[in-house]
Amino acid sequence: MTSPQARAYGRLPHVIITPDTEELLRSAARNNAEWCAAVTREGGFTETAWASARRTPPYYPDAVTLTRDAPAAALLAAVDTAAPGCSVKDSFAALDLGPAGFGVLFEARWIHRAPVPPPAAAPSLRWTRVATAEELVAWERAWDGEESTGLFHPGLLAPEFAFLAGRDADGRILAGAAANRTGPVVGISNVFSAPGTPPDEAWTGAVATLAALWPGLPLVGYESGDDLATATRHGFAPIGPLRVWLHGA
Repeated sequence: MTSPQARAYGRLPHVIITPDTEELLRSAARNNAEWCAAVTREGGFTETAWASARRTPPYYPDAVTLTRDAPAAALLAAVDTAAPGCSVKDSFAALDLGPAGFGVLFEARWIHRAPVPPPAAAPSLRWTRVATAEELVAWERAWDGEESTGLFHPGLLAPEFAFLAGRDADGRILAGAAANRTGPVVGISNVFSAPGTPPDEAWTGAVATLAALWPGLPLVGYESGDDLATATRHGFAPIGPLRVWLHGA
């Protein structure tokens, strides 16, 4: 039996997709799939999807579609629907996985920021790129609000990835974000602010740091709710819908 969210999935607002927008969406989906593959160290790529036959860590899907016409049957054959927690990121909100026992876990919007200079307002924290395994443990602890689980492993401290930390005068990480570069875009994700730190600080600092780190490249990612509203205040525009489906939801 599918959830009310799954039955209502067709009610997403209409989005006009131009050829340029479609290319951005494909770049954003590929960027996110590359990030999922790097973090989880699982799965493989086809022309239409990344998928893992083994259950991925918390917060990460078992599959990400890369094209609008990704075939549902092949996608489901590549993941493990028997073990609890199987999820699929439907990057173009184009699939109906309800008949296969999935429900919609959440919906979001892909976002894009053109490679224009960040606003003149300077971040209030000191922003740096995480450089060591010890710093990465501290970053994950600040991101999670609890103890580090090792989800973000030292192998991610590579040129194409960046963990950004906003520190106060005492060196405490109060805000942060993660980023990865793939081809013509830089993906931004895991944007966070510690309790008491305004969410705008994380976006201000991350956008400014990434503009310096990878100048001239557009930023992509996805957000929903209040986080989407905050991102739009920092120059991001929604470009298309996505859904995450959860088996048994």
